Amino acid sequence: MKALTIKDVARQAGVSPKTVSRVINGEAHVRPAVREAVARVVAELNYRPNTFARSLSSTRSFLIGLFFDDPACSYANDVLLGALERARSLGRHVVIETISLDRSDWQARLEDSLVGLKLGGAILTPPICDCADLIAIFERHAVPVVRIAPGNDVDRTPYVSIDDRAAARTMAEHLIALGHRDIAFIKGNPTHSATHRRWLGFRDAMDAAGTPPDDRLVVQGDFTFRSGIVAAEALLQGPRAPDAIFASNDEMALGVLVAAMRAQIAVPQKLSIVGFDDAQLARMAWPQLTTIRQPNCEMAAAAVSLLADRSDGPESARSSIELPYELIVRASSCGS
Repeated sequence: MKALTIKDVARQAGVSPKTVSRVINGEAHVRPAVREAVARVVAELNYRPNTFARSLSSTRSFLIGLFFDDPACSYANDVLLGALERARSLGRHVVIETISLDRSDWQARLEDSLVGLKLGGAILTPPICDCADLIAIFERHAVPVVRIAPGNDVDRTPYVSIDDRAAARTMAEHLIALGHRDIAFIKGNPTHSATHRRWLGFRDAMDAAGTPPDDRLVVQGDFTFRSGIVAAEALLQGPRAPDAIFASNDEMALGVLVAAMRAQIAVPQKLSIVGFDDAQLARMAWPQLTTIRQPNCEMAAAAVSLLADRSDGPESARSSIELPYELIVRASSCGS
């Protein structure tokens, strides 16, 4: 079967192919009645324009690059889903790229990608969103950038975030309200700016309760499942046993659950365990994890919208969006 073309849509709608192109691309100077007629024909014919062809034939690119340091993590899955859904609704297309800052050739590889892809915009996720040298390369190639949850130089680009510090304080206050006092904290990857913000929020709540964090109950992790196990084993075998553990992301919290199971510690009867993110894994665990819902899908969708706003009219585009977080109480925490 012959693929539909823009000429087929134009013929059916009784307009020129150029007018169809303007409607599809969301350009101005198209009468509402004409725009509606073309949109109706596009829907009736189920016409899907080729995004790559549109980018090649126009000075305006419809490709958005979504950049990760680790696209295999559970966080990346939520971000990708949010970005794809919003991009599709706006007639954009998402390409996934990986940047490993520990590679000596990462800059050259990125330069080559930007030349070949002809991106209309880029979304940078943690922790690479805080790399000044990385941002400079996008600026040199005139590729608009939106960052998710940056911690440094926040005025340099538009960004989407939540208040990590306030969210972590909310979680710590939840544990304190349950009667816990010997609360351990597992820090995340030190290269992520959110790690420090979440630690500050935890400390804020503990200080306000008159029980400052005990250094013996603060352990370094790196946001991975394995680091959660290692950190929990150190805490549970340490000189001061905690009655609650706050891991600063869900993957580490799942590692804590495994360590508690190995040590035959009942959760939550003997030990409350909480996380941060509300990843799918938090709902699959047993017991299900109490956590902070970070709206990763919505943050990615908002980042796509910020890029679209800038390409449609930079002078009226927003510079930042802060989305709300939510405390999700499940079965892994209870009163002491």
